[in-house]
Amino acid sequence: MENKAMKKVFASAIAAAMLFSVMLTSASAAEIICWFPPDWSSKTQQAQDITKALSDKTGLTIKPQIAISYPEIIKAFSSTSQNLVYVGSFVQAIIKAKDLGTALVQNIDGKELYSGVLVYIKGRNPEDILKNSPTEIAFAKAASSGETAAKAATGGKANLARASHAEACTAVVTGRAQAGVVKNWWWEKNKDKFPTLDMYKIPGISIEKNPDNILTASKSIPADIQAKISAAAIASSAAFGAPKMAPFDQSRLAFPLELMKKGHIDPKNYTF
Repeated sequence: MENKAMKKVFASAIAAAMLFSVMLTSASAAEIICWFPPDWSSKTQQAQDITKALSDKTGLTIKPQIAISYPEIIKAFSSTSQNLVYVGSFVQAIIKAKDLGTALVQNIDGKELYSGVLVYIKGRNPEDILKNSPTEIAFAKAASSGETAAKAATGGKANLARASHAEACTAVVTGRAQAGVVKNWWWEKNKDKFPTLDMYKIPGISIEKNPDNILTASKSIPADIQAKISAAAIASSAAFGAPKMAPFDQSRLAFPLELMKKGHIDPKNYTF
């Protein structure tokens, strides 16, 4: 009798172990969604190239998803499903503050760090504008180089949210704003489109320390899978359009979070 009982216990233990192994395998093999920001709607092919490269090199099923809005990304990262996101410092700062994920790797292309700079009508005094018209400064909403920098420069008073850097500049040109705050690299590329505007680097704010183009994993992705994805991303620089992909320096998120604090932006309760 004892022998039969022992056999039953042993068989049950083996069955349980096999079930646990299957569960672990299923969890590891679960489909992973890789999110891209809304402005990637014009870069669907690259999004597909990135996820294909990651899938091929890891053996995982990783599918691209271009977000309609940023809250979609935050909602996904707040769930128990497995998610990645390839995005800049504003959303990354929120993910960091909410402890929703781990930044893995960054695109190193010479413009991996950026700042917000003030644009204003030529001939005017930018310091006077900041001092006397802080509420009349336009910025791209949900951008470290826009909203965060503008609010940090004005103690949270900048109030003219726009959908993009181009719209912020247009607001200045048309007189709907006294000045605007835009991404430095964007301004260098587009300044000829706004010949009536000049640029000013805001002391303590216009510092190239906001990290861009970071691949981050949600906390629901196990550490060993995160490591596989990191290695795959580093080996897939061509898909990312990068000269180099490198492990992300976690300390780089300190600056955008510091600017949020200066601008009275609460990353844990931010409303897009």
